[in-house]
Amino acid sequence: MLPDMMTFAALALQMGHELKDTIHDYWLRLRQLHNPFYSETMTRDRFLHILRFLHFADNSQRPDEGEKYDRLQKLGIVFNKLKEAYAKFYNPSENLAVDKVIVKFKGRVTFRQYIPKKRKRFGIKIYKLCDESGNMYDMRVYLGRDSHSATENMTATHATVRHLTKQS
Repeated sequence: MLPDMMTFAALALQMGHELKDTIHDYWLRLRQLHNPFYSETMTRDRFLHILRFLHFADNSQRPDEGEKYDRLQKLGIVFNKLKEAYAKFYNPSENLAVDKVIVKFKGRVTFRQYIPKKRKRFGIKIYKLCDESGNMYDMRVYLGRDSHSATENMTATHATVRHLTKQS
């Protein structure tokens, strides 16, 4: 099972470097579009099967109806592990920048953004702290209007930038 998961993760990472319209396109057999890497590494059906049942959160730990609900609860574990790994293994340079990216996503979440003038109209907005070489050091997912971090003297965007840069 673990080798399949490692292979799945490797394929998913590779898909980020070779962008195609749909997941099925990576396994196309048309001569013009065929890349044998994907079909030789894992079958399309096995990849889709793992993707369908991939689950990171324990639903028994879900808060009750009256408690405050974390919108990133199901992926929070993954984000926290990534942040820990960035902080542990990566030492950023002196020059840092905060960048905003839209990760294409058409699923159903309450914090999905719609920006009609962008190429990726639907997606999830992520603020990233990067160094001059483009390596990411920290990230924060935009979960919608953040009235808690906004104050009279500071907007929510400024608060996000402060949050990302306070550790570095």
